[in-house]
Amino acid sequence: MATRHVLRAATGVVAAATSLVVAVPATAAPGAGSPGLGDPYFPLAGNGGYDVRHYSLDLDYGRATNYLDAAATITARATQDLRRFNLDLRGFTVTRVSVNLLPASFTRDGQELVITPRVSLRRGKTFFVKVEYKGEPTEVIDPDGSSEGWVPTEDGAFVVNEPQGSPGWFPANDNPRDKATYDMAITVPKGITAIGNGRLISKRDRGGKTTWHWYEDSPMATYLTTATNGVFELRVSKVGRIPLYHAVDPAEVENGAFDRLAAEAEVIRFFSDLYGPYPFSSGGGIVDHAPEVGYALESQTKSQYDSTPDPSTVVHEIAHQWFGDSVTIKVWPDIWLNEGFAAFSEWIYDEKHGGQSAQASFDQVYSRPATSSIWTRPPANVGGPEFLFSGTVYDRGAATLQALRVKVGDKTFFRILREWYSANRNGNVTTADFIRLAEKRSGKRLDAFFDTWLYKPVKPTTW
Repeated sequence: MATRHVLRAATGVVAAATSLVVAVPATAAPGAGSPGLGDPYFPLAGNGGYDVRHYSLDLDYGRATNYLDAAATITARATQDLRRFNLDLRGFTVTRVSVNLLPASFTRDGQELVITPRVSLRRGKTFFVKVEYKGEPTEVIDPDGSSEGWVPTEDGAFVVNEPQGSPGWFPANDNPRDKATYDMAITVPKGITAIGNGRLISKRDRGGKTTWHWYEDSPMATYLTTATNGVFELRVSKVGRIPLYHAVDPAEVENGAFDRLAAEAEVIRFFSDLYGPYPFSSGGGIVDHAPEVGYALESQTKSQYDSTPDPSTVVHEIAHQWFGDSVTIKVWPDIWLNEGFAAFSEWIYDEKHGGQSAQASFDQVYSRPATSSIWTRPPANVGGPEFLFSGTVYDRGAATLQALRVKVGDKTFFRILREWYSANRNGNVTTADFIRLAEKRSGKRLDAFFDTWLYKPVKPTTW
């Protein structure tokens, strides 16, 4: 994600949003999956007792009424015996639920959709749940005051979900550590383009509507999904054998949006050489005209921009395809592993393309006074979900990596980054995992170094 433009943590709406997500999840009764996975910032996000393998989403959206008529079929494996389990879903009228083709009973409790199958589920067994629902998609207000989820635009919707927007438009196990593959069939009025993750499988017109079928074949966290739709010009190109889908709102074409997106191919080649092969079987970008959103997001295979991005933002979001999308955090307080790595990637891209060195970028960050929030609010301990995307996770996170580079040397440092990616591709990680790898490959004790850079609420002086 590019840095959010505003922070409105003192507003009443933020307080309300925060209270919605910080309740401690109840202990699950025997035979029931827990209503949350206990994330330190979003304890009720996600659900226990099962692991999702695949989502198949059938979405029919009308912008004129902002109405979604939808069905989600979820393939999952039970990780315990289950007589009931939860999905995350905000709003909507749920009309029918079935488990393994049999009608199931269900209740609603806040964002929890509590499902009781007719036949209990056995640990280790695959099961299928289908949820049919309809209504107005929910635009979620985050603890920092920004909008996410299904954000309506003049001609459609800008669909971005970090960190908790996905249940605003489909039932999900909404936790970054439960990654799955996806099919999306998005039906919109004819003349409207709908963009999902992965490859475009088909486009079919029928009865004044068009259905766009997208398939993402790599595991994906729920927050990285998209179904952005509106009036777009869609162009398809390739980098090697990988198709790149570029969709631009007509209002942004004249601002040079296609030229900015065209740079993606070279950026992908650069990071493939530096970090390892591009993670996915497709790529691309979406430039919408949604200035009210205020940020860009690294939706998997389709980086999204609320307006024509500057070149550094394109580099940042493409870097996230490696760090954030393929290598994904387990818990939200480790967000610096996404944002610090993407910000450092901007620095190293500039260094290798005739711009200022990464050390010069480090020096600019380090020149900030000791009273700056990047020093008083360390990147691995920002203090709460309202500060999840504060500047420290970007700037001090990137500075941590450059300081590590100097400490262990270029050869070891880039070996660490390449192995971090190769060992964790399509998986989930923690800060502790990164520290262990850095120590193993460098042969150095680095606990004091990382404590200084990631956890201490003061400006580092020695490391």
